[in-house]
Amino acid sequence: MLHSGDGILFTIGLVDLFPKHYAYSCDHKAQFWSCHSKLQCARSCEACQCVVRHIVPGLFCGVATVNASFWQLDHAANFCSSIVVLCSLKQLLCLFPEQPLFLLKLPVGFSLYPEQFFWQFCLKSFLVKLTLVCDWREPEDLAALLDLELRENGESQHQLLKRVQDVAKYSVKTNHPRFFNQLFAGVDYHALAGRFLTEALNTSQYTYEVAPVFVLMEEEVLSKLRSLVGWTHGDGIFCPGGTVSNMYAMNLARFRAFPEVKVKGQWALPRLAVFASQEVCHYSVMKAAAFQGIGTENVFKVNVDDRGCMNPEDLCEKIELAKSQGAVPFFVHATSGTTVKGAFDPLESIADICERLGLWMHVDAAWGGSVLLSNEHRHLMKGVERADSVTWNPHKMMLTGLQCSAILLKDTTDLLKHCHCADATYLFQQDKFYDKSLDTGDKSIQCGRKVDCLKLWLMWKAVGSKGLEGRVDRAFAHVRYLVEEMKRREGFQLIWEPEFVNVCFWFIPPSLRGDENSPDYQDRLSKVAPTIKERMMKQGTMMVGYQPHGGRVNFFRMIVISPQVSHEDMTFFLDEIERLGKDL
Repeated sequence: MLHSGDGILFTIGLVDLFPKHYAYSCDHKAQFWSCHSKLQCARSCEACQCVVRHIVPGLFCGVATVNASFWQLDHAANFCSSIVVLCSLKQLLCLFPEQPLFLLKLPVGFSLYPEQFFWQFCLKSFLVKLTLVCDWREPEDLAALLDLELRENGESQHQLLKRVQDVAKYSVKTNHPRFFNQLFAGVDYHALAGRFLTEALNTSQYTYEVAPVFVLMEEEVLSKLRSLVGWTHGDGIFCPGGTVSNMYAMNLARFRAFPEVKVKGQWALPRLAVFASQEVCHYSVMKAAAFQGIGTENVFKVNVDDRGCMNPEDLCEKIELAKSQGAVPFFVHATSGTTVKGAFDPLESIADICERLGLWMHVDAAWGGSVLLSNEHRHLMKGVERADSVTWNPHKMMLTGLQCSAILLKDTTDLLKHCHCADATYLFQQDKFYDKSLDTGDKSIQCGRKVDCLKLWLMWKAVGSKGLEGRVDRAFAHVRYLVEEMKRREGFQLIWEPEFVNVCFWFIPPSLRGDENSPDYQDRLSKVAPTIKERMMKQGTMMVGYQPHGGRVNFFRMIVISPQVSHEDMTFFLDEIERLGKDL
């Protein structure tokens, strides 16, 4: 066995999904050392000791730590093309008796910081930019390739490895530095290690007795997030996504205004009114209104300015309109970081209105909340501390991986529990031998609840608040570079100057330049983005989204958050758009 401290270390390249292995040198001249027939003890191997010191300083007792950073595969040389297995050495050798193991060997006396090593070596070694972002197949062809049918008898290990190879090959590589399609991208490898351990431990976050570590850890992480919002005290819980977090906020607001709703239901309530931005607020507001029986017709849409920010004056007018129609206003949904424009609502002005009228103010910062980590950019959410609740998705800009979403509350009256508890005595016994307030399950609308705090906690421990701040600031710097490059090129037209890391633009192909007054110009322009998107997907070079919005025909929305991205990637992106669209 490979022992180190209280844990077991396997630094290993698993598994050659493709037939060839490469030795690979990074900028630091680190080299692979392969051992095909035996394992070498970490205590006697200088290379292993170096790995222990610099790569995995904190090992998990009784659990093998597999570091998946040290191999390159033949075709799809990125993280998603690899299998990482947490298992015992015995299980490993039984499953893969013929597979070579790889340990990283560093030169004698070579020293580097763990964060520098991870981001410079790991990313260069297997997030290779020549790798396809996607290997596109039509649905019927893909179904045939994958052979998805489930049968009576199981398959061999060899066949299962082929299955996994196909899953990796034909999946979109969201960790690729040229994946700009969604509000998530890239991966933090410390968070990834936390995700592995979460799956291995397989517990539910509802009572201290079954999840003691994670009950305490969740509260610590939530407390840290609340402190960034500006609250000394409060409450909160991790939810399965921002949509559910926003639903929590609306449900809590209704319960605070009308506690009887929990017992008597909607029949005992007047018509209620919700307020959210016209077009730019997240569609989860409409889902929440429908799901909770409030009705989508009772979501009053507030006008926005040219930047997509809520107009406080129109909010006041819409509140009066709702009252005139017999509705009772109770909930205002503000947004910090809208999905398309990346706009930030004026929270101070909205808070003034909500406080004056006694309305619950919720800030949907699922996307934009991470600016609170940056001293340079947190001003975008000025006034957030005056909100009653905040949604924040660390799986987006903080790169924890899906899913990691928190609903944060200023409330200190245990409103979460009063609103959602159902007194399940088989879980929440009142005569437990420990402090029963540690059982947090009754705060949730779920029973079984996945542990989402470990990946965030481990990442934060590894890089610190300063490291997270640096990621946010780098993303903004990349956007500034991209925008300046766009302005130097004839075919790119910004829709508006970006306030956040959403860059929205049209590409005007040569055939349309100077033809803006043509009667069919808008129709022809609307076809440009879909055509370029189809071409890039089928060639697999990169991914970026597009949409019509606010009366504007289809335009691109580029999201710049991946930690792997560089100025070179920004230039490649613009060159590729020009190449794919030059003949349109």
